[in-house]
Amino acid sequence: MNTIASILAQLRPEIKFEESNNYINDGLLDSFDIMVLVSELDKAYSISINGIDIIPENFKSQAAIEMLLKKYEVNE
Repeated sequence: MNTIASILAQLRPEIKFEESNNYINDGLLDSFDIMVLVSELDKAYSISINGIDIIPENFKSQAAIEMLLKKYEVNE
């Protein structure tokens, strides 16, 4: 299991994220979850995600999160 999927599973173990194409619209992640996710991604990848990048569009799916990480030169 990749790191993003592992972090999501630890964050909300009751949710099957792989069944959703939009975590935000489907109500799987709220603003608090996103802040925790940002913190966990920062730790896992030794990066610091800028506040300007902490918008729902960057956290709506695993693909969106991967694109955000690429901006910080992280290869999942």
